[in-house]
Amino acid sequence: MKQYSYITLMVFHMALAVGIFIFEPISKVYFIAVLLVCFYNILSAPAKKRYVYVLGACAYVVGSEVFLRMTGGNFIYEASKYFIILFLLMGMVLGDGMEKKSYIYFIYILALVPGVVVGANTLDYETNVRTAIAFNLSGPICLGIVALYCHQRSISIKALQNILLAAILPIITTTTYLFLYSPSIKDVLSGTQSNFQTSGGFGPNQVSTVLGLGVFLLAGRLFLQSKTLFLKILNVLILGLMAYRAIITFSRGGVFVAVVVILAFIAVFYFKSSSKTKLRITFTLLIFGLAILLTWYVSSLNTGGLIDKRYNNQDAIGRTKDDITTGRTGLLTNELNEFFENPFLGVGVGKLKELRFEKEGIQAASHNEMSRIIGEHGIFGVVAFSILLLTPLFLRFKNKKNIYFYSFYLFWFLTINHSSMRIAAPAFIYGLSLLNVKYDKPIIHRKQTIKQG
Repeated sequence: MKQYSYITLMVFHMALAVGIFIFEPISKVYFIAVLLVCFYNILSAPAKKRYVYVLGACAYVVGSEVFLRMTGGNFIYEASKYFIILFLLMGMVLGDGMEKKSYIYFIYILALVPGVVVGANTLDYETNVRTAIAFNLSGPICLGIVALYCHQRSISIKALQNILLAAILPIITTTTYLFLYSPSIKDVLSGTQSNFQTSGGFGPNQVSTVLGLGVFLLAGRLFLQSKTLFLKILNVLILGLMAYRAIITFSRGGVFVAVVVILAFIAVFYFKSSSKTKLRITFTLLIFGLAILLTWYVSSLNTGGLIDKRYNNQDAIGRTKDDITTGRTGLLTNELNEFFENPFLGVGVGKLKELRFEKEGIQAASHNEMSRIIGEHGIFGVVAFSILLLTPLFLRFKNKKNIYFYSFYLFWFLTINHSSMRIAAPAFIYGLSLLNVKYDKPIIHRKQTIKQG
């Protein structure tokens, strides 16, 4: 993508945030426009390149999901996941097909069926069974369809980077909107708990997760695609602003995940590069490191030191909290106990939340997809999760070309363990870890041995 096009796209998405902040109903127009453009691009794309447009459409929907929820743009809460599934099925029907060995993900989807049957028969009469099952299965099914479509599909690194840019742009919109929504942080701080006001009035966990994804994707763009000093400065500036908004949500999950996946990406890139490229990486890393330190300093200053206490697991007056996981450990334990009590079929889809309320009087949804799928689906859940966990690793043994692999894989695994599958991002990013990435030029440079005649 040309430099001026990149900047133009960023400016447009910033302006979009301003427009929606001034007149929020524009968000619904934005949602409809996104769908129409995605459908048009998929249907009119050249057959050989359609998969790029399909994945690009999915990436854009992933990046815009939290913003649309935040501003009321989605007509249906889980609409993003449904449309991602629809785009992928369109790609399959229109000729993209699937790799033969992707059948393993059919097994994964089939393993979820018994839990649906159990849930349909055990959920309380007051519960809307269809809604409860759809809500709990939309994420796992979305992941299964993404995996079927992406499994061992060949793609160029340039095409992959354009797909990732499609996810970055609406996250820039989200970041801009957050600055407009709560420009003064000190006025809305009341402690060290997750803060809805600094998160655009929406769930801090989801906002932190998607902003963390944006920071990671921008970091990848900084190291791989920022060839000029201007682009380095521009990407570092946007990255810093995005990281700042992620930090001051006071939701730590998305920030921790971003740190881990960025470190994984840098490590892989560094050790696969030539000596000359390593020097460039070191220089970029220095700029990146300074930007992050400055971002943290500004975050600490603007929150009066409360963010430091948050990450030290302290309350506003400096007392250490008993549970660093903010209740997640208890939820995890309960869900695993339900599995041990119902090991074969589990308690059924959506039943864990009801049982928690019956036994403890607590209305709390699962934060951990691993324990949820095991608790609700029993041994079939163990099979399903094992497929998700191991299949990408087996692929990695055969093909080690995807420089993003460990970052994509870790983003999925860590995100579902602190935020379950509330948003589509972990499902889609998981699928990207299954791609067979091709390079015009090898990223690994080794000295050639010259034979002596």
